[in-house]
Amino acid sequence: MPESPIQPATRTALLTSVAMVAFAANSLLCRLALGHHAIDAAAFASVRVISGAATLSALTLLRGNARAAMTVDWRAAAMLVTYMVFFSFAYLSLTAGTGALILFGAVQLTMFTVALRSGDRFSRLSWAGLALAVAGLVYLVSPGVTAPDPWGAALMSIAGVAWGVYSLLGRAARDALAATAGAFIYSVPAMLVVGLVSGFASGLHATSSGLMLAVASGAIASGCGYVAWYAALPDLGAARAATVQLSVPVIAALGGVLILSEEMTLRLLFAAMTTLGGITVVLMQRPRASPP
Repeated sequence: MPESPIQPATRTALLTSVAMVAFAANSLLCRLALGHHAIDAAAFASVRVISGAATLSALTLLRGNARAAMTVDWRAAAMLVTYMVFFSFAYLSLTAGTGALILFGAVQLTMFTVALRSGDRFSRLSWAGLALAVAGLVYLVSPGVTAPDPWGAALMSIAGVAWGVYSLLGRAARDALAATAGAFIYSVPAMLVVGLVSGFASGLHATSSGLMLAVASGAIASGCGYVAWYAALPDLGAARAATVQLSVPVIAALGGVLILSEEMTLRLLFAAMTTLGGITVVLMQRPRASPP
């Protein structure tokens, strides 16, 4: 029987949803670990990558094509290392709201620039949906947004550009699991160097709870979440992939209410509906290619 045309769209929606929840989980886990000084930034990033590489290697072996994981895009591995390191160190001096705004602003700028240069054109309704989503996000974090620490803002901006490039490279991945496993595996040596340098410079610090949070971030939220993201990317396109990631700060804020017992406010509800509504408008539109 022929495959139903709705199945690919449903698959992409499910994969994207899983990825967004995983990204939000990473923010919560990092906030828990670094905010309570359970582990230092370099150790968190290193354990995150190593545990992710171990999990993805095991999944690849179980699937029976371990050799595929060795075919790696070095650019993806380099971008992954850059994102992991700068993301962790940026959150030492930024609040969660300010950091998320800077991170996803940089991601959007990077991916939209590439999308527009490659010929994607948004309809007016899509631009309106994007503006609505951004407005909801800014409204959500505005109570906690002050002049950010310049060093932290610079680090998070670099992390955002690196994640944007990593996502763009993922559009060409034919095997999401193999591509993600390869990127994580080839990132391990660089992360060990980062850990050693940081250790010599300021010492490493890790408690058992900090290590558990880093492992959860790497093995589950990062490893499995990035596989879902790479699997969804080919069907999203650069501009839509950039837009949908605006949902992550909202999901993280809702996660804070459910997991960290943070207060549920009318501001959060309104911002969530506005941002997610704007994203829905964008995803319902089809990007148009520029005329030759």
